[in-house]
Amino acid sequence: MNNSTELARNIEGLKNAKNLKQKSTDWINESAKYKYSYNFSWLGRRAIQFPNDTWAMQELIWDIKPDLIIETGIAHGGSLIFSASMLALLDYTDAVHNKTILDPKKSKRKVIGIDIDIRDHNRDLINAHPLSHKIEMIQGSSIAKEVVEEVHQKAEGFGTILVCLDSNHTHDHVLEELEAYSNLVSINSYLVVFDTVIEYMDEASFSDRPWGVGNNPKTAVDKFIAGNTNFEIDYDIDAKLQISVAPSGFLKRKK
Repeated sequence: MNNSTELARNIEGLKNAKNLKQKSTDWINESAKYKYSYNFSWLGRRAIQFPNDTWAMQELIWDIKPDLIIETGIAHGGSLIFSASMLALLDYTDAVHNKTILDPKKSKRKVIGIDIDIRDHNRDLINAHPLSHKIEMIQGSSIAKEVVEEVHQKAEGFGTILVCLDSNHTHDHVLEELEAYSNLVSINSYLVVFDTVIEYMDEASFSDRPWGVGNNPKTAVDKFIAGNTNFEIDYDIDAKLQISVAPSGFLKRKK
C-alpha cells in the first residue's frame, strides 16, 4: 500500500468516526478553560493557534507554493512569522533546485498582515525579527474600503495567493472579509477561515465577546459557500486534523 492510498483510507475512516469527533470537540471545550491555544510560539513570537492547524498550514503552503500570503489579524505576530518562515523555505528550496545563490532581498514572496490595532511593542518586535523583510503590516479594519483597496493594489503582480482570515469573529465581519478577499485567492489555493469552531463551543467561552453560537466564522462560511460556486470546503483536512479551530474553514478555490 503506498502512502497516498493509506492516507486516503485513514481520512475516510476518520470522516465516519463520529464518537472521536465528539471527543475532540469536548477536548477543545475543556482546554479552552486553560487558554490552551495561547501556549505556543513560532520562532520567538506568540502564535495563538492549535499546533494541528499550523501543521496543516505548513502542508498547504508547501503544496501551493504561494508568492503572497494575506492574513487578517496580527496579535503578537506569530502567525506572520510562521508564514514568512515558510516562504523563506520556499525561496531556499528554489535556490537549491536551480543551483543558484539564495538572495533574500531579491525574493518577491511576502506576507501582508492586517489588524485594526497593531500594538507598538508587537510591531517593534515583528520589525526586529530576522524575517521582517518578508512582512508588510497594514493597520486598519480589514473590511474598511481603503484597506481592501490597498491590499488589492499590493496583491497585483503576484501569481499564487493564499488568504487567511483570523480577526473579528462575528458573522457579519467575516462574511465581509470573505466577499472582500476571496477573489484574490488563486485557483487551487485556499481561503482559510479560523475559529469556525466557535459554533461548536460552550456559550460560556464567549460571554465577554460579540460572537458566539449562531454568530461566528462558521455561520459566515455557510452563507458564503451557499452563494459562491468557486470554492468548496476541504473536509479531508477536517477529518485529518480532528482537533482544529477551523472545522469547515479550509476553503479550496476550484474555479
